[in-house]
Amino acid sequence: MSAKVYKIGQVVPSSNVTMEREIPAILNRRMAVLPERFSFHSSRVRMHKVVPEELERMNCEMGRCAVELADAQVDILSTACLVATMCMGLGYHRTTVADMRAATESAKLPPQIMTSAGALVEELKSFGAKRISLMAPYSDALTAKVLEYIREEGIEVQDHLNFSIEDNIAVGERDPMRLLDDVKRLNVKGVDAVVLSACVQMPSLPAIQVAQQSLGIPVTSTAVCTARQMLKLLKLDPVAPDAGAFLGDMRGL
Repeated sequence: MSAKVYKIGQVVPSSNVTMEREIPAILNRRMAVLPERFSFHSSRVRMHKVVPEELERMNCEMGRCAVELADAQVDILSTACLVATMCMGLGYHRTTVADMRAATESAKLPPQIMTSAGALVEELKSFGAKRISLMAPYSDALTAKVLEYIREEGIEVQDHLNFSIEDNIAVGERDPMRLLDDVKRLNVKGVDAVVLSACVQMPSLPAIQVAQQSLGIPVTSTAVCTARQMLKLLKLDPVAPDAGAFLGDMRGL
């Protein structure tokens, strides 16, 4: 008997390629050691620059994208842009979930709904990470909104680095291994976890495990937290090799 195939749906900014690489990469690593199978599907919404006007416009298209993915009868439906949610106001990931659930409630098989922004804060808390340090590509103003959002959710941000990259294609083309040098400038003393990339377009997966073994601290990213929450909602063990402690790889700790 063939294994069940879980269909993973993501609402992706038109210029984001990273979440269509890192989520499959994480779950492909899992498929190498566990029996469940996954397929990956996306609907796109226009966005070129990481600026408030484009992020707000993108949020207006979420319902359309949710309906399109529901037509494919995906099991999980997640947004794939953290800052588009967090820039809309404190706790806005809950509003997004409610809106997308309403948009898909008449589907033949309504999917489970989540957001990458909600996944970060919820999975940090689930892991027990009360104090973190993080890195992100955003402008100073957008980074301030992200920090306020995370702190409002009850998580202390001890230190952060942001790289002020507006062009979303440039964010996705940043070499993830540069983060191993960047993190040396980050104050991680006494933190429960390091978020190597708070942004789901800034690649980080190849550096997650290396950074964890170097720092001796759990290292994660929004993409990793998104995969963790997807697995939990599917009632599967949230584990995948070589993706850091949040997905069960405790090497270096």
